[in-house]
Amino acid sequence: MVSRIIPVDPFDLVVFGGTGDLARRKIFPSLYRRFLDGQMPQESRVIGAARSSMTEEEFRVFARDAVLEFVNGAKNNTEALDRFIAHLSYVPIDATGEEGWKELAARIRPGVVHAFYFSVAPSLFGALAERLHNYGIADRDSRIVVEKPFGHDLSTARALNAVLARHFDESQIYRIDHYLGKETVQNLMAVRFANILFEPLWNAQYVDHVQITVAETVGVAGRAGYYDDAGAMRDMVQNHMMQLLCLIAMEPPYHFDPDAVRDEKLKVIRALDPVGSDDMVRGQYTSGGGMASYLQDIQAPSSRTETFIALRCRISNWRWKGTPFYLRTGKRLRARTSEIAVVFKEPPHSLFDEAEGWRANTLVIRLQPNEGITLEVMIKEPGPGGMRLVQVPLDMSFAEALGEEGTDMPDAYERLIMDVIRGNQTLFMRGDEVEAAWAWADPVLAAVEGRGDRPNLYDPGSTGPEEALMLMHRDGRRWREMRTG
Repeated sequence: MVSRIIPVDPFDLVVFGGTGDLARRKIFPSLYRRFLDGQMPQESRVIGAARSSMTEEEFRVFARDAVLEFVNGAKNNTEALDRFIAHLSYVPIDATGEEGWKELAARIRPGVVHAFYFSVAPSLFGALAERLHNYGIADRDSRIVVEKPFGHDLSTARALNAVLARHFDESQIYRIDHYLGKETVQNLMAVRFANILFEPLWNAQYVDHVQITVAETVGVAGRAGYYDDAGAMRDMVQNHMMQLLCLIAMEPPYHFDPDAVRDEKLKVIRALDPVGSDDMVRGQYTSGGGMASYLQDIQAPSSRTETFIALRCRISNWRWKGTPFYLRTGKRLRARTSEIAVVFKEPPHSLFDEAEGWRANTLVIRLQPNEGITLEVMIKEPGPGGMRLVQVPLDMSFAEALGEEGTDMPDAYERLIMDVIRGNQTLFMRGDEVEAAWAWADPVLAAVEGRGDRPNLYDPGSTGPEEALMLMHRDGRRWREMRTG
C-alpha cells in the first residue's frame, strides 16, 4: 500500500519559542520529515522566534541537531537535511516588548499562508496575539496554533479564549492536542463510520462498557513544577482522554467537516454526568526498585497531587445510557501503553453449556506502542475432547498490514502542522469544546481539593492503587491487563 503525499500551499511558519524543547523534539523533526516526503513546498519558510540572542547560523545548528537526534537515522539524508535547513531563519524577539517585531514583520511575505505557532507559556498568548496585529504581521487569513495547557480551570480557559478572540476569529485558532493526530485515533472514526459492521452495535444495547487507558512507565522528571500544579486530572483527563472518549461516544456527524465533527464531540461532553466520590480513585507513586517516590521527585513532602487517576463516567443520552466508561491514567506504571477497549456484552443465550473460558468480544484500538486495531473473538480450541473455547485476536497491526509504511507512520505533529497550513480544523479543539470540558472537570477538581485527602499510594511498576481495582470489581468487571503490545 502506497500513501499519497499531497503537497500543501507555500507558507511562512513562525515558531514562537523556536529554541524550546517542543520545537526541538517535535516541530522541527516533523517539518523535516514532511519536507523529505515532498509535502512541504520549496517556496516555504520556517522562522524561529525566541528570546535567545542566537545568530541565524546558531539557530540552524540547533535545528539540525534536533533533526539528527529525533528523526530515524534512515531518514537523515545529509543533502536533503542541508536543503531543509536552508529554509530556516531566526529572529530574536521579546514577546512582551517591542524588540524584534519590525524585523519579523519584514520577513513575512505576501501571497503565502501565514501560520504562527505559539510554543510558549499560555501567559504569553495575549502579548503575542496583540503584537502580531499591532505590527501588521497577521491578517484575517492567518492561523495561530496554541499548545496546552489551555487554561487551569474554566475561568482561566474562558479568559484565554477571550484574549485570543480579541485579535483572531475562531476559524483562525488551532488548539492542538497531539493525541488527535495519531493514526489510530483517526482510524477509530474510519472503523466506526466507514463500516456497517460496527455502527449497529455501537450503543448501550450491545456494549457492556468501555475502557480507556493511558499508562506511562516514567515519572515526572523535568516537569515537576508544572505537574505538581496540574496532576493527572488536568494533565491527561481533561484534554487527551476527554477527546478519546468523545470520538468513541459521539454520534455520526452529517459530514466529515470540522464543525460537524466538533459539534458532535461537544454534545458528548455536555451529556456527561457529574463524577461522584465513588466514581473516582486517585493515586500517587511511592519509591521502589531503585526509583524515587513522587514526593522525592518533586522535593515537596506534603504534596497531595495525584499521579494516577481512575474514573467511572456515565453519558446520559439515548445511545449510551447505562454503559459506563472507565478511564485510567498514571505515571510509573507497569507498561507504557495507550488503548481504547470497547467490551461487548455476552450473547443472550449460550449454546455451549459445557464450554469453559468464555470471554467478552472486545474491540481494542491501540494508540501506542505498536499502533493498530484488534478484535478479540471466541473460537473452538483445535483438537478433540469437547467444545473448549479460546479467545483469539483478529489483529491489524499497522506495522504488519502496511509493511514499511506501518513502521514509519507520520508523527502526530506532522499531520497536525500540515492540517494548519491546509486550514483544516477537524482535529483541533474549538473554544466552546474546551470550555465544556473544563465545566465538567471543575467540580471534580473542586471536590478533591475540598476533601483535602491524600491520594492512595501505589508501587512503581504496578497497575496503580488497589482501590482502582475495586472501582471495577464493585461493578463485576476487571481492568484489562497493561502490556506493551
